[in-house]
Amino acid sequence: MEFYSAFGNRPVRLSDATRKFAYDSLHCRYGRETAENPMVSLDHLDGFSELTDLQKYDLAIREICTHAPIRICEGEMLSGSATLGEAIRHRVPASFGGGSVFYAVSHLTTDFETVVKRGVDGIRSEVLASLEHHKGTDREPFLQSCLSCLESFAIWHSRYLEALREAGYEENYAILSKVPFGAPETFREALQSIWFVFAFQRLCGNWPGIGRIDWFLGDFLERDLAAGRLTLEEARELLAHFFIKGCEWICGGNYGSGDAQHYQNLVIGGRDGEGKDVTNRVTYLVLDVIEELGIGDFPTTLRLHKDTPQKLLRRMAEVIRYGGGVLAVYNEELIYQSLLAYGYPKEEVWKFANDGCWEVQIPGKTNFGYDPFDGLQILQHKTLRPGADFATFEELYQAYLTHLETSVSGIVERHTWEMLGKDEQGNWRWGDWEPCTVISLFEEGCIASGRPYFEGGAIYNVRSPHLGGFADTVNSLYAIRKLVYEEKKCTLSKLLAILSKNWEGEEVLRRYVQSRYTYFGNDDDGCDSIAVSLAKDFAAICRKQEGRCGYRIPPGISTFGRQLEWAPRRMATPYGRKAGEVLAGNCSPTPGTDKEGATAVIRSYCKLDLTEMTTGAALDLKLLPSAVKGEDGIAAIIALMQGFVTLGGFFLQLDVADASILRKAQEHPEDYATLSVRVSGWNARFVTLDRGWQDMIINQTEGRT
Repeated sequence: MEFYSAFGNRPVRLSDATRKFAYDSLHCRYGRETAENPMVSLDHLDGFSELTDLQKYDLAIREICTHAPIRICEGEMLSGSATLGEAIRHRVPASFGGGSVFYAVSHLTTDFETVVKRGVDGIRSEVLASLEHHKGTDREPFLQSCLSCLESFAIWHSRYLEALREAGYEENYAILSKVPFGAPETFREALQSIWFVFAFQRLCGNWPGIGRIDWFLGDFLERDLAAGRLTLEEARELLAHFFIKGCEWICGGNYGSGDAQHYQNLVIGGRDGEGKDVTNRVTYLVLDVIEELGIGDFPTTLRLHKDTPQKLLRRMAEVIRYGGGVLAVYNEELIYQSLLAYGYPKEEVWKFANDGCWEVQIPGKTNFGYDPFDGLQILQHKTLRPGADFATFEELYQAYLTHLETSVSGIVERHTWEMLGKDEQGNWRWGDWEPCTVISLFEEGCIASGRPYFEGGAIYNVRSPHLGGFADTVNSLYAIRKLVYEEKKCTLSKLLAILSKNWEGEEVLRRYVQSRYTYFGNDDDGCDSIAVSLAKDFAAICRKQEGRCGYRIPPGISTFGRQLEWAPRRMATPYGRKAGEVLAGNCSPTPGTDKEGATAVIRSYCKLDLTEMTTGAALDLKLLPSAVKGEDGIAAIIALMQGFVTLGGFFLQLDVADASILRKAQEHPEDYATLSVRVSGWNARFVTLDRGWQDMIINQTEGRT
């Protein structure tokens, strides 16, 4: 039972039974079972079509909890499974008239802190108090829905208790009898509590992130170890089962952008509200499990700061070099600065996690969404339209900013349509959305206000414009500045004519702009200065949109793989790339343009004032396995990470991959079933990517032009 590694044989610490459980799950045993039971039917419910959407939703959740298959995996130490296949498609897995009835919720991290501190009974008490306060108002139906969904959750919970008792899983039964309705007292109870609430949310079609798992669990483990209730080895086995259960949706086959992208991210390390580093034994157990099993279904991010323990830095490097892109890093101190500068209160910023990908949010309190758009297409189709003529480069650049602002303003305008104006107190009022009570139960603010997650109930409501094609836009602007305005080798009109013909008949000039100019990612101030200006100006454009609707409008830079989707609509670029090519990802250099190595890439990226990219700007780096061998390899990874923090990076996704192995996996997928790669905000088994996505990952790994 080997688990694929880009670097070498993985260590073995876990029991044979746990490793077999992992092997079966990673090889689709439970995912295929789930796919065979797509959803429950609501067709038998009389008068269903005449009900309100909220009533329909409540009945759907009740049917799901009453009839979803109960799964107990052989030897499992944690119980609860999301066993309806439509949930894998991000829908509430209930049908009426042959179709699913509601979409579900993702791009958020729900409130597991309350779950482990007060239990679900504490949440129910909050619902009852709010219902008493809002009785007779238009908020009462939502709060009644909260009670209904909690009752459905209790039905599902009781079904598991009955099944565990009948199957003879006495220890699992004893643990689940106490949680998640009661507050946990032990490490296993806390882990089971988090898992069961998470599984319930997923059962209902939602894809939540989990957040700072070591911070949640560290004290529980320390108390158990001190009391002799648990050994470190037993804790590792339990945590491994948590990771393995998270693989229950692996179905095999081809998924376009890959499997394992259900946004169930974890965050480890970093500091608490008093500035104390929270690294504990759970932090290291998480790294042990990732290292041994190579499970990428919980993309895990380590929060780094200037005082991160050296032991943790080394352990991080040891895990990263096994490849799979499972472990990424945040620069905690810069993100603190960014959130504070944006206006988040000091008592909140230290809690930051992500939205299930890598965009930063305050977990358990944020209704988050992002709006991606292609900055390169704006430059090509708006600013450089046929007949465009600018006397100076600055005039051209200002025209581009005008078009960029128009696009961002259009994004915000669409969100103003979701508003019903302001109430008498000056607060924004949201229109009606699809019900999402299951998520609203676990998002602070919704119960107290009597408003659902999608209707302004969360503490923070965010819609973040995300600039895509960043490096491609910067490189294009730089090539124009050099070729047209500084060297005057051709006029802008002639260059536009050349680009309209996809560089046909101009191979000498194309090779010139490719080879003679130094583009973003090489620590060259010429091109990097444009990157700095564009990031700053984009942030300023977003700031101008604040207050136009009920959402906050913080900026970010990303593509999340959309460079593949955008390629057919892109024209030839001024820096020598032809129409339709798949270009740069996230805030990373265009493949083939970074010539000076990883350190230069980090330096270029860190020249941007990334405190202004409040929701994030991801840098992707790929290293060859040969570059991370031995003590020198570990030292190199640590040095890259420390430089990233010192220079002011935001988020770094580092993967160790060999393009030759990826090509072998294309030809013989049956031999590489567990080969994981970092795609963007998620990991995926490489063989579940379609050919276009696979080729993009290979080209990024090779840095091909």
